[in-house]
Amino acid sequence: MSAEDAEIVLLPGDGIGPEVGAAAVRLLEALGGTHVTEHPIGGASIDAHGTALTDEVLAACRAADAVLLCAVGGPKWDTTDPDAPRPEQGLLGLRKGMGLFANLRPVRPSAALLDASPLKRDRIEGTDLLVVRELTGGIYFGDSGRDGERAHDDCAYTVEEVTRIGRVAFSAAASRPGGDTGAAKVTSVDKANVLETSRLWRETVESVAADEFAEIPLEHLLVDNAAMQLVSRPADFDVILTENLFGDILSDEAAMLTGSLGMLPSASLGKDGPGLFEPVHGSAPDIAGQGMANPLATFLSVALMLRHGLERHQGAARVEQAVDAVLERGLRTADLSGGDGTREVGTDEMTEAVLAAL
Repeated sequence: MSAEDAEIVLLPGDGIGPEVGAAAVRLLEALGGTHVTEHPIGGASIDAHGTALTDEVLAACRAADAVLLCAVGGPKWDTTDPDAPRPEQGLLGLRKGMGLFANLRPVRPSAALLDASPLKRDRIEGTDLLVVRELTGGIYFGDSGRDGERAHDDCAYTVEEVTRIGRVAFSAAASRPGGDTGAAKVTSVDKANVLETSRLWRETVESVAADEFAEIPLEHLLVDNAAMQLVSRPADFDVILTENLFGDILSDEAAMLTGSLGMLPSASLGKDGPGLFEPVHGSAPDIAGQGMANPLATFLSVALMLRHGLERHQGAARVEQAVDAVLERGLRTADLSGGDGTREVGTDEMTEAVLAAL
């Protein structure tokens, strides 16, 4: 290991996680310049330690240069017992423990997969958007509980929380190529006609825009309208800024523009310290161990890690270009639509093809 190697913590997790994680290790080895250490999380950690995230693993993640997480969860650990550990607690614990308040999910359908989308080609052609989701506030982290036949989950946001995620979105828009106006647009999504938290959200976003990013166009959409517009005119969006729950839903909806959740990467960033990079797809326990998993979202998450976590922009571009080249050759995993000129391959063959394309 070189003294200049970046320290990467790999968290394979559950289901297909170890399979795509092993593929990612091969990719990182081919690129060079990193040293990977593996740790358990999610269901695997519950089985080994009784908790989805140990203090030792959290400490290792904090000390690393970047963290690559593959997937957590599965029916083995599903429970309605509020006191039982759940795999997802590991992911939420990482986000909170590492101060990761901003989730970035780029959505750029590969030209080779335009016909794999459930939407018509002319509807999604030219789509290149970024979902910026607030990650450590809102209903997922609010007070919750049950009292007899009543349950509650509270949603709360502060001006400080909205301000910092707003700055991330506007800064991202400033670094992206613009349209006719010469600047990329921020679309802030809320439910300000109903929710008080959304009214605070809208007011704060407008304040950040006026005070710090006056040159960036800003529009507001209610979340139900945004969900419709995302499938009717996706190419019109540049940066979508939204809170935790809405962002969770909209980013998965946006993922289907690519034809498969198996194609979507994500990055979770904080103010200081390492970022967390992960594919958006779940643990897919129904295909685990069958060699069918699509490793491309994990590879694209490695590209995000190289770009946003390690400042290795050339390496990130190499990975993205290799993925595009393999798809142009017609190779497809089972989750991607086939068609003329395509051939279905498994995890190993797809990995070999991407390594060769590097």
